[in-house]
Amino acid sequence: MADRTRFAEDAMPYASQLLGTAMRMTRNRSDAEDLVQETMLKAFRAYDSFEPGTNLRAWLFRILTNTYINGYNAKKVRPHESEFGDLENLYLYRHLPQLANKIDGSSAEDEVLALFTDDEVKAALEHLPEQFLLPVLLADIQDFSYQEIADMLDVPIGTVMSRIHRGRKALQKSLVDFARDRGLITSHG
Repeated sequence: MADRTRFAEDAMPYASQLLGTAMRMTRNRSDAEDLVQETMLKAFRAYDSFEPGTNLRAWLFRILTNTYINGYNAKKVRPHESEFGDLENLYLYRHLPQLANKIDGSSAEDEVLALFTDDEVKAALEHLPEQFLLPVLLADIQDFSYQEIADMLDVPIGTVMSRIHRGRKALQKSLVDFARDRGLITSHG
C-alpha cells in the first residue's frame, strides 16, 4: 500500500510523459492538460491501492488511457472503425529504393524518418483512426510492452498486436503520401 504523502514526489516525474501522450490523444493542449489533471487526481485518490515496487509509470498510463477512453466514449458512441487491408502494398519499405537515393549514412529507418519534418510525422500520427492511435502511442512513443498495453486498454494481447501493426501500416501510408507530395518518390514507385 503506497503512502499518499509521497504521491507528488513519486508521480510528478511522469507528468511530462503523460502530457505528451495526452496531447497526441486529444490533439488539443487544453484538453490534454485537463486529461492529465484528471488522471493525477484519480491516481492520487487511488494511490493507497497502488502496490509499491510495481510499475508506477504503467499504472499512471493505465489511468490516463482509461480516463481518455471513458471521456471519449461519453462524447462519442464509437470511434470510426476503418479497414486497412488495402494498405498491404503501400509499406514505406516498398519505396525505400527511391528514397535511398536521397539519403546516405546511418540506419535506414533513421535516414528515412529524417526526410520528414516533425510536423509531417505528427500529422501522420494524428490522422490515425482512434483504435490504432492509442496502441501505437503507447508502444512506439512510450515504449510499453504489448502486455502492458493490453492491460491498460483491457483488450487481448492479440488485439493490441493487430492494432499496432495496422496503425504502423497507416502511418507508413501517410508518410509515403508526404514523400510523394514532396517529390521524394514518384507516383508509380
